[in-house]
Formats: sequence, C-alpha cells, structure tokens
Amino acid sequence: MAKRIPENAGINTRLAHGGNDPLDYFGFINPPVVHASTVLFPDAAALASRAQKYTYGTRGTPTTDALAAAIDEIEGSAGTVIVPSGLMAVIVPLLSFLSAGDHLLIVDSVYYPTRHFADTMLRRFGIDVEYYDPHIGAGIAALMKPNTKVVFTESPGSNTFEVQDIPAIVQAAHEGGAVVMLDNTWATALYFKALDFGVDIVIHAATKYPAGHSDVLLGTASANQKCWERLHETFLTLGCSAGPDDVYQVLRGLRTMGVRLERHQQSTLEIARWLERQEGVARVLYPALESHPDHALWKRDFSGSSGLLSVVLEGGGQAEAHAFLNALGVFGLGYSWGGYESLATLVSIRDRTLAKGPYEGPLVRLQIGLEDVEDLKADLALGLLAARNAA
Repeated sequence: MAKRIPENAGINTRLAHGGNDPLDYFGFINPPVVHASTVLFPDAAALASRAQKYTYGTRGTPTTDALAAAIDEIEGSAGTVIVPSGLMAVIVPLLSFLSAGDHLLIVDSVYYPTRHFADTMLRRFGIDVEYYDPHIGAGIAALMKPNTKVVFTESPGSNTFEVQDIPAIVQAAHEGGAVVMLDNTWATALYFKALDFGVDIVIHAATKYPAGHSDVLLGTASANQKCWERLHETFLTLGCSAGPDDVYQVLRGLRTMGVRLERHQQSTLEIARWLERQEGVARVLYPALESHPDHALWKRDFSGSSGLLSVVLEGGGQAEAHAFLNALGVFGLGYSWGGYESLATLVSIRDRTLAKGPYEGPLVRLQIGLEDVEDLKADLALGLLAARNAA
C-alpha cells in the first residue's frame, strides 16, 4: 500500500491506493504494465543463484505484484495467485490440495463449470467427489471421511442464492482435517471477508466485479498463511500466469469497485422489491430481501449484497421464459455478470442432485447494471407482459 495511506483507512480509500506506491515508479499514479518473459541478471553468480526479485515472467512482475498486493490488502490474505480466468482460480486450489484417493465435498449449488471439472477431470484422477445440500451447516460433519481433504463452498449458491452457514461448515471441516475453499465472487471481500470466517482459500472470478467492464477474463485465489505456500507452488508448477494487460485492467477496475458495488446493491434491492409485487412473478431469489428464507443468515454474516439475482416466473416453461427474454431491450442476453450493463439469461439446474427446488416456473437470472432503475423496471415490465401473453 502507498506509504501515505493509514492502516485504518476506509475500504474505498484502500481500493483507490492499494497495491503499489507511486514513489516506486517516479511518482506515476499507476504501476507500469510489464510485458515480460525473460529477465536479465547482472552476472553469472546472480544467474546461478537467481538472487534477485524477478527471475522469469511466469514467477511475477511488478504488474502482477501490484494486483496481488491490492487483493491481499482487502482479503487479509497471506498471498494471492492471479490466473487467466475464474474457472482456473477454482482449478488451481483444488489441484493444490487433492490427490488420488482423496474425498472432496462440494456444495450442490456450485457454479456449473466447477461441477463439470470435478465430475470429469477430478473423478478421472481418482478423487471421490460428493455433493452436499447448501443448507447442511454443521451437519456436514456427518459427511466427513478420514480421507476428506477439501470442502468446497459457494455462498450464496450459483443462480439460486442459497446462503451457507460458513462458520459451522468451517468448524466441522477443520475438525476433520479438511481445507475449506469458498467461491466468493458474488459478495467480494467488501461484503463478505471470507478468511475472517475461517475459510482457508477464497476464490474470485475477477472477470466480474473487480474488472467491472465485461472486457477481460481473470481469476484470483487468496490463501491464509497455512495454505499459501502449497497454493503458490502449484500455481508455479502449472505455469498458468495471466497476461499483463488483463492484470492491469483488473487493477484499474478495482479502484472503483466499491462505488460500483454500492450502486449495484442499491439498484438491485429496489428492483428486487419491485419485482416481488409484479404480476407473473412467483418469487425473487435475492438474500438481501426480507422474504428470502436465508435472509437472517445472510444478515448475520454479510455486510452487503451485489447485483445478481434470479426471478422465478409464475408457471409456464421455455416458451414463457423465451418470450420474457426476447421482449427485453435494455437488458442484454448473455452470460457472465459484474459489468456495468444489465444482463439476463435462463437458468438450468438439471445438473443438480439435491438443490433442485421445487420452483413454480422458469428461473431467469438478472444482472442489474448501472443504468437508471426506472428504465430497468420498464424493460422488465415488458418482459413480464410478454411472458403472460405467451402462456
């Protein structure tokens, strides 16, 4: 962190200034974007001993160090690895702590690509993969085995937003000798500081809120002191370093993430409450709503909510869902989220075995962007009208 920033500075101050000291770069506010593979050494002795800070591009540059330091500052982590995508930020920690014959517990409401990786590659590697109900809490102790090495959590759950009792899960997992990992992309460290709750490794698709502009892919995994060395060693072994331009764009996005999240939260809560009153809406899945079944748990552990929610339409099927989506104009139809623009997509939970509902009708996931709220309401009203007419 820049030397002039006090340790007790607020989150937006730390986001604006964390990660590098301008005095290290002749006073320029932003760190340099270092494009590097080969690094030269001053002499043969230094080359043989690698006795300098930077030795090769995959092992870090001033650009990657600046982002990692900024992430460590807000996470309270011992170290952060930066990888080319959010999915790779899941894969590297799992490969770090799992071996053939190990048992892995994953929440059933997990991000689908995480599930696909576990069901294909990890099973092929001889790892026993088991899914658990997102509401299991301390009951996860009954699923722990002598060979359970990792408990993988995601809270709120992907697309359906079940809130997990992370402290209870952490306690049971640690008593069984397992490492706890959390995909915290929805809340970010601003609204849920996972390591403070005992999580060992916290994962983010930095593609989302840290980047904030839907134009870059990146992932981060941050570890506590106990797990950092092993995570870092696996990262170096895999050689999955991210490009410097992408790293820089995420560092730049991080500077405004706090104020963007405030707007996302404010707009999403207003729209979620409005949607609950609309004809054709059976339920709104958003933990910050008082009507959400896990609201009390969310309120206990989280300090805020982000811009992603799902709407359960009142009956119907694919025809009604497609009519809803096709009527939208301000909302774009596309995957991902966390950018400045609003998006909508149809949710499928066919892959799940436990967290399957039931739901009254189709699930539509909405990313609430930074547009004017009244324009977004008007757009959603057109979608709801179209869905009713398609019935």
